[in-house]
Amino acid sequence: MEESGTIARPYALAAFEQAQEDGQVAEWAGMLEALEMVASDPTMKGLIVNPKVDRDAVTALVLDVAGDRLTPHARNFVRLLGHNGRLGQLGAIRGIFEQEREALEGRGQIEVRSAYPLTPEEEGRIGEAMSKRLGVSVSLSVSVDPDLIGGVVLRAGDLVIDASLRGRLNQLRQVLA
Repeated sequence: MEESGTIARPYALAAFEQAQEDGQVAEWAGMLEALEMVASDPTMKGLIVNPKVDRDAVTALVLDVAGDRLTPHARNFVRLLGHNGRLGQLGAIRGIFEQEREALEGRGQIEVRSAYPLTPEEEGRIGEAMSKRLGVSVSLSVSVDPDLIGGVVLRAGDLVIDASLRGRLNQLRQVLA
């Protein structure tokens, strides 16, 4: 997953920059959503990752399926992704684009993984603390991960705060090794 984000980041930032230049950030978000849906179709995904299928043919197919929903700049973006063999990164590109969009709009998405279900009060305290730390309005996406043993792991874009028991045990293991 980290590798995917590293590969996708320059493309996502380029798309975001173009969207801002065009004054079409919301439109680009919609186009990237549509492109992600096209690329995530199981048949299309199979074609994208198949080295025997010509990249130009796959790119043309993606453009045909997307149809009129793409601006000329977005069509060129798809051609660039296809030429570089990065159509499979559309999901990660869209995710990073959305993070940039949220930052521009003063919003943030925090992924919270907890060893146990959180109470509404705990969620509120986490949201308030992260909002203060990041300087933006945040919304939480909370999930339970019993493998953490205890505590929570917070992820806001590239920022990861591991306050889990499993994380502390891993740190201790590294110190003792």
